[in-house]
Amino acid sequence: MDAETKNCFKRQLLDNLTDCILPYWIDKMVDPAGGFYGERDGYDHLVDGAPKGAILNARLLWTFSAAYGVTAHAEYLDMSRRAKDYIVDNFIDRQYGGVYWSLDANGLPLDTKKQFYAIAFTIYALAEYYRVTNDGSALDEAIALFDVIESRSRDRANGGYFEASTRDWKPISDMRLSDKDVNSCKTMNTHLHIIEGYTALLRVWNDERLREAVRSLLRVFFEHIEDAATHHLGLFFDDEWRRVDNAISYGHDIEASWLLLETAQLLGEPDLLDAALRHTRLIADAALEGRCFDGSMIYERHQSGAYDNEKHWWVQAENVVGQLYLAAYHGREDAVDLAWQSWQYILCNLVDYGAGEWYWSRLPDGSVNRADDKAGFWKCPYHNSRMCIEALRLLGD
Repeated sequence: MDAETKNCFKRQLLDNLTDCILPYWIDKMVDPAGGFYGERDGYDHLVDGAPKGAILNARLLWTFSAAYGVTAHAEYLDMSRRAKDYIVDNFIDRQYGGVYWSLDANGLPLDTKKQFYAIAFTIYALAEYYRVTNDGSALDEAIALFDVIESRSRDRANGGYFEASTRDWKPISDMRLSDKDVNSCKTMNTHLHIIEGYTALLRVWNDERLREAVRSLLRVFFEHIEDAATHHLGLFFDDEWRRVDNAISYGHDIEASWLLLETAQLLGEPDLLDAALRHTRLIADAALEGRCFDGSMIYERHQSGAYDNEKHWWVQAENVVGQLYLAAYHGREDAVDLAWQSWQYILCNLVDYGAGEWYWSRLPDGSVNRADDKAGFWKCPYHNSRMCIEALRLLGD
């Protein structure tokens, strides 16, 4: 990539972060009663009385904290404080520990089950907030949640972590994150975001218990979750790591390919880093089977073998970062140009230049998906903001 194109790439990324994504959440999603609203629909209408999800709020905390760390814009710090205060005051269960899955529009507990995925995201967010503010109370909360996951979710017999429990840590029959998932006791998705949260915590708290957990998680990915033949990641497993489906998620493959390498780099243990470099290159190459001629990436291949050609916002964002990691750490110099092409697809198809933020997806017929949220329980500024931040770092000076 020539210097002019590279500089254009960087300008577009920063502009999209600061002029398109983050202003949307400041201008349209701040709830005067506290925290942030729960939902705006696909037509950008505020949904009155929408529940407030733990995932959305944790991702808002991470996003504004990380954006403040990059830009030093005071408004982003104000937003991150708002998110942190609301999580600490409303989402954290002071009786049993952990975080509630959702609150009602007034901030009262709604779904009180404990999804370890949500607890991991709260660790991720609090650790990033501590990183940019040095607020010791946020670190204390993150460490307490780490202890919760280790004591309530970790499978010491077979490795890895269980999905969910009741509010008071009893077994729960339905462990799914959403109705799209298989009801299995271990999933790739939860493990990916536990290791993501633990990596963020390791940056600010170099504790040996945490290091051991991170080592164990990397081994779980390379020994159990990655398919040794295809290098795609399995999605759903039983307690002894027997796979219970054959679907492929190209978006999760490309996301994992860089997140796992990031973890190994931070851990800094040579043998494990060498293994991570080998495995994540293979995972990334497998993910690119879902990359299309225009730079976009399809969503997944279903268990039936049919392809889901919807172009989800988060998959496109992770595709950009994963390709830049291939260039930076795996010697694929051409992958910078691939990432640029993928970024141009995003600019032309997913960015909402009128209302701000990105659309949920483009449907297989090319139309904008208005059936899914513009902002909501799962539609957050985390994937696209993180893409901007990571891509700027990887493109360098």
